[in-house]
Amino acid sequence: MMTLRLEYVVNADAGAHGAAAALGLNITSLDGQLDSERQLNQFEQEVTSGVQAVMLHAPGGGSIKRIAQLANENKVWFDNTWGTLPWFTPFDAGEYYTLYAVPEEFSAHRAVTAEVCKAVVAKDGGGNIVGVTGVEGNSTDLIRSRGRDDALKNFPKVKLVGELPGKWNREDSQKAMEDLLARYKDIFGVVAQNDDVADGCIAALRAGGLKPGEDVFLSGADGTTNGAQMIKQGRLLATSANVPAYMGALLTTRLYDVLHGWRPRASERLMSWRSITMTKTNVDAYLARYVNNGDVPPFDYKKMSKVEHPNDWDPQAELFPLDIDLEWGGIPKPPGWAYPTEYTKARDSGEALAVKEEYAAHYKIDFFGPSPLRKA
Repeated sequence: MMTLRLEYVVNADAGAHGAAAALGLNITSLDGQLDSERQLNQFEQEVTSGVQAVMLHAPGGGSIKRIAQLANENKVWFDNTWGTLPWFTPFDAGEYYTLYAVPEEFSAHRAVTAEVCKAVVAKDGGGNIVGVTGVEGNSTDLIRSRGRDDALKNFPKVKLVGELPGKWNREDSQKAMEDLLARYKDIFGVVAQNDDVADGCIAALRAGGLKPGEDVFLSGADGTTNGAQMIKQGRLLATSANVPAYMGALLTTRLYDVLHGWRPRASERLMSWRSITMTKTNVDAYLARYVNNGDVPPFDYKKMSKVEHPNDWDPQAELFPLDIDLEWGGIPKPPGWAYPTEYTKARDSGEALAVKEEYAAHYKIDFFGPSPLRKA
């Protein structure tokens, strides 16, 4: 895992352990401490110990190529999420890099930014807002900023006056927000790049005598437990709920399936899932399923598996082939880079569309509905 300091990662880790337990996998979690080299060392040690599969939550792309090389050399299945090397795909690595999967972040972050802008316009007719981002250069951070900036085009009376990195965590984000408050007067909104970042911004605003949700409107991203609770309390206006536990469950289930003989089509090796814009209108549904659910699992993990349920598998979210031009658009391609043959063939032959339609047809258990394992 990228770092177990963040609530998002703790939630995702819980989803991974839930899926592993349901599917009979032994699982160990390792803390990468936001260090790609540390993760590489951890990967090497696990390969030496005889591990069969690794779910990687990388902080960035620094070690992805080497990990992919080692995975293929040692026949260790792995999949990755979030931080990666833009324009480097599983097709460039080999069969054992079975999946790169992330939520579709451009439209998700555009949507939560729009919620902040609408609130600022409704209350004050417009005004200045600031951004507190994640880790500079991180691929997810870049696409979220692009979504934010695209939303601002529709709100000419709202101006982004400045931004600073919050490095995905509460402490650095609080410092960043304090600096922004010192630099800019009359801030009416904050677009935070995730919920941990939003939490740090809220702490800084309150320390500065401002009331989050009244004087300043904030958005986050990811849909963590704390993010949902902040919305319920009225401190956070909106977040894009990609449901951290789903990430852990999805990647773990994929590893189970390939370990048991299932093989993905090209369009199933790069995938995205759809976030839900979470506000006060739908936060109760999230809290009931993902937070205040006691010992009821949020997903039917076995039903996510195509090995366990070859005919009636259910992704339990809107899952579809990833568009690399949307995901990494605006990031320069490496010299000599060309689209992977497998990717273009899947796109041009209609396979990608067919996979999208197939997954949509199998999606029965609503992402924001009650748990499928809840007692009647």
